[in-house]
Amino acid sequence: MKLSTSLRAGSVRWAAPGVILLTLFYYVSNGSTPPPESSGYAPALIASPLMSLYPLAYAVPAALATWESGRLKTTGVWALAPARSRYRVAANALLPVCLLAWTVVILPSVITLVQHTTLPTPSSLLLPAMAMFLCTAHAVIGFSVGLRTPHIITAPVMAVGVWVMVAFSQATEPLWVSNIFGQYTDLMFGEIPKLISLVPHLLFGGSIAAGIALMWLPVRRRAIRTSLACLVAVAGTYTACDMARPWGPNPPLLGGQAPVSCQGHAPQVCMPRATSADELASVRQDVVSALAKLRAVGVTDPPDRITDRLGDGRYSQPSTEKHWRLSLTSASGNRTVAYAVAVGAIRFPCAQVDQITGRAVLLWASTIVGAEKTYDRITASRSDPTDPTDREAKVRSIVREVRSEPTAQQTAWFRQNRTAACPQAR
Repeated sequence: MKLSTSLRAGSVRWAAPGVILLTLFYYVSNGSTPPPESSGYAPALIASPLMSLYPLAYAVPAALATWESGRLKTTGVWALAPARSRYRVAANALLPVCLLAWTVVILPSVITLVQHTTLPTPSSLLLPAMAMFLCTAHAVIGFSVGLRTPHIITAPVMAVGVWVMVAFSQATEPLWVSNIFGQYTDLMFGEIPKLISLVPHLLFGGSIAAGIALMWLPVRRRAIRTSLACLVAVAGTYTACDMARPWGPNPPLLGGQAPVSCQGHAPQVCMPRATSADELASVRQDVVSALAKLRAVGVTDPPDRITDRLGDGRYSQPSTEKHWRLSLTSASGNRTVAYAVAVGAIRFPCAQVDQITGRAVLLWASTIVGAEKTYDRITASRSDPTDPTDREAKVRSIVREVRSEPTAQQTAWFRQNRTAACPQAR
């Protein structure tokens, strides 16, 4: 049967308008606003609308395939399949269904890229490709259900069941379940999925679909077909669950994948190309100026490289002595680059810092680079008006006293109190 004939005769003809309208509704409601700090990053832009459209993309082929196979069974076409090829019959019926399901995945991806004037990248196509594969798998599963049940009843049940299963997977215990049902998480700037994180999704749905397809093999002995189908389905789903179980709710991701531009040396300053088109030169100038002031008082030697932390994604990498990671894009937008350099230069040897000693060290370093106003603004935004202790007054008193001393004594005070601010490091 030709594709045009399948489109005219099948359920896609009357389902397509509603499905496309639902896709656009979901996009406008949930996906038209770019994720925070997306900055035209294609993988994050595409992942955002797909978050709300995965359930619809899988429910559509599951329901329509159930309807199509039920119709083939009712009209007796499936019973004639041994004279042709069951795979050919199923493919003719499922191709229009898959095309409509793929539209649910492709349409919002294209719209969001056009809306933000961004070109797709190979890594940005990973999630749409995964979703399209699983759309096909759900179509095969739905087709099998329709052959064995009343399709008038089970088609809507499949639509609702698949939608609920996928949509609520991220709020279901255990948390790792979200990593097998095709509902992938969103992406931040600089992140892409690790290929291994896609395998459980593909394996879980794909192995069930493959097991079903094996039942249609032209093998006379049903026991052989059933055993082989069960082996593939059980092995695939078990492997998928075993892989996803240690991950918890978050799949493995790769950070630092956004293209960067670098300038200068000692230090070389690197920022994402998407955010550094007009800012990189001025940011490096501010960085060099702040480092020179800090070095003049013996605080630090300049690192070999300073990289913008924006591209790290949700799992920030720690700075090292020769490679600092600072929030340069945010600092550039707020005109706080010098303060960011001061914070990076301190590098407390612990995560929990004493509130008075730590603040005193930070304020002292801020005054050295000329960022006192930035310190005041940030401190004021984080202050607790219900705190009975006047910590900030004590901090400023300490810094005034230190700043009145010679440079050598200030440097010695800094080195001593940077360690003293960490009780466990004393």
